[in-house]
Amino acid sequence: MTFLLENPYTILIIASMLGFFMAWGIGANDVANAMGTSVGSRAITLKQAVIIAAIFEFLGAFLAGGEVTSTIRKEIVDPTIYDDKPTIFVIGMMSCLLAAGFWLLFASRRGWPVSTTHSIVGAIVGFALITKGTSSVEWSKLGEIASSWVTSPLIAGVLAFCIYLSAKKLILERQNKLAAAVNIIPFYAFLVTLVICLVTAKKGLKYVGVNWTDNEVIIFSLSLSLMTLIGTFIFLKVNASFLQSNNKYGTGGVEGAFGILMVVTACSLAFAHGSNDVANAIGPLAAIVNVVQSGGVIAVDSTSPAWILLIGAAGIVFGLATLGHKVIKTVGEKITKLTPSLGFSANMSASTTIVLATYLGFPISTTHTLVGAVIGVGLVNSVNALDLKQIYRIILSWLVTIPMGAFLTVLFYVLLRFIFGI
Repeated sequence: MTFLLENPYTILIIASMLGFFMAWGIGANDVANAMGTSVGSRAITLKQAVIIAAIFEFLGAFLAGGEVTSTIRKEIVDPTIYDDKPTIFVIGMMSCLLAAGFWLLFASRRGWPVSTTHSIVGAIVGFALITKGTSSVEWSKLGEIASSWVTSPLIAGVLAFCIYLSAKKLILERQNKLAAAVNIIPFYAFLVTLVICLVTAKKGLKYVGVNWTDNEVIIFSLSLSLMTLIGTFIFLKVNASFLQSNNKYGTGGVEGAFGILMVVTACSLAFAHGSNDVANAIGPLAAIVNVVQSGGVIAVDSTSPAWILLIGAAGIVFGLATLGHKVIKTVGEKITKLTPSLGFSANMSASTTIVLATYLGFPISTTHTLVGAVIGVGLVNSVNALDLKQIYRIILSWLVTIPMGAFLTVLFYVLLRFIFGI
């Protein structure tokens, strides 16, 4: 306690730097894999992806990142068990940020798309184990999270397979592909808008003072989706000749239309991701700030001032711009060869799976879901279309994420206690 009172500004500066470092890792890894399909299918360039993701991730993180963030994933560990040791709690949160940040740095440099949520959860588990023992961890909840390694990629993969199969039968294999696209793609646009509205309303609106009921959200989403259907139909009718003249995919301009839809889904994924996963970086930071400013009182939930959200948003953008290209290349090019129609199917599937899981309250990883969706669309062509060695490496990185987060936290916790003399 004396340590906190004597060094408040030092603690806040160090914690802010660590929060930025963790956010940088999120940008380099999680955000990058969300944009990988758009770049890999050549719908947009890497530079355009960085700009688009930077805008929507920043807006999601800063505008809808949450007035209240869960500081310690209270479903896994109860933070009140540290009420009598606030200094240990602060050192532990610093250790978690360092551990998760370094694991994301390691994975991103190798192009491994890992879960940032699982990274911070593993870190928190490691902190709890070294300070309070095995009884402090909610192992059943951890098992539920671990089960998502199988369920979310499987669900997204099957859904992506079905979405692309429908596009293949209804559009890509038709004799007059462009005419079929003009008639069918507006219905895909309807579904895209519906999913975007649902995920944004569920994850973001409550944080900017909009408290709609589920029925109000559904009515608004359906109305806007219907407007999108009509608008897309008119746009494609008017611009059919333009799409055909800008045919770089050899499919009569059809893939160009899918490319537009895919960019929209990528933007929605970036906004939703920014609003949701920024808490992985600023949650522990907000916890440290609240403990220091309250003189040692630990709260289950911590209010996040605007400057903390700004640190998280800026870190995410910086991470994407500096190291995101490696994970983008893995997801967009190394798992399977993507076209805009394949990429759209993967994005659409991932978005839909995330919406369903969010409404059901089931914890899943955006990374696992999107990778599963990419594998699913690759399987439409055949198993030979997939790089099985690359998939094996990705799955292995998933399996070791939580244990590595825990292991690194223990190391950094011991190191920080030595440095600060606690």
